[in-house]
Amino acid sequence: MTQPQLAHQTNAGRMYSRSLSGLPAVPSITTVIGQQHMDLSGWACHMATTQLITDTRLAESVGSPAKLKTLARQSNDAAVRYRDDAAARGDRVHNYAEQVALRALGEPHALAEAREVLAEHHESRFADRFDEWWENFQIKPLAAEITVWNHTVGYAGTLDLVAEIGGRVCLIDYKTRGTDRSGRVKGLSPNVVMQLAAGYKAEESLVDAEAGTWEEWAYGEDVMLLGVAVGETEVAAYQANPQSLPQHWQKFWALRQVWEYQQAVDSAPNPLQPIGPPVSLSQ
Repeated sequence: MTQPQLAHQTNAGRMYSRSLSGLPAVPSITTVIGQQHMDLSGWACHMATTQLITDTRLAESVGSPAKLKTLARQSNDAAVRYRDDAAARGDRVHNYAEQVALRALGEPHALAEAREVLAEHHESRFADRFDEWWENFQIKPLAAEITVWNHTVGYAGTLDLVAEIGGRVCLIDYKTRGTDRSGRVKGLSPNVVMQLAAGYKAEESLVDAEAGTWEEWAYGEDVMLLGVAVGETEVAAYQANPQSLPQHWQKFWALRQVWEYQQAVDSAPNPLQPIGPPVSLSQ
């Protein structure tokens, strides 16, 4: 059965503790990767514009500054709403995928309930495509939603799935993705390779969250790293190129240092202090 989450949301981002009663100690894998700046201003403007020009109230608002101002204000939030909706959908799809694995492992699960939730949100096709992928790839799960820890660098995270596929042990990360204009599931960001590399470099995995007991990480050798794009029309699996892993791991390590120094800067005294003009020495 999956362990309770040890993650906490703090001012420093999402952090993990060693037990349910422990204090946040290290950043999550996604928090570390989030130190990489991404300029989404163009996408946000596109979302706002699209929302505005497709709003059925636009025609009747022309000529009314007050109504146009209201539409503009609501359109400005389009990117935030889209992001939040996508995150909620991703959580629902991830939960379904976890329940599929738990059932296959012979552990308690809520598969029917998870599929029902997807149906309520008109998202059943994600489950249908995932079931097809699971059967076609002949997935043999070893662990689902397993929490890992790295002491040397200082981070923790939760891997979606460890499974055997075609005789190889695979570390798997799911990403819920939309559909492109050709009807194919959209591809994955290269950042997924950093996420998988961080999981691969884990040193411990959680045994009991309540007691705070851990064991040596069992899947750090001879494994395949897979990013899996789960869409409504298909599920596409991508292998992290072994030749690129050292570079992505070094980038992750560097971002972990950025996170640490940012915490030091945030807790330091005000770096800028106002001063007045020099005192005149003339009599």
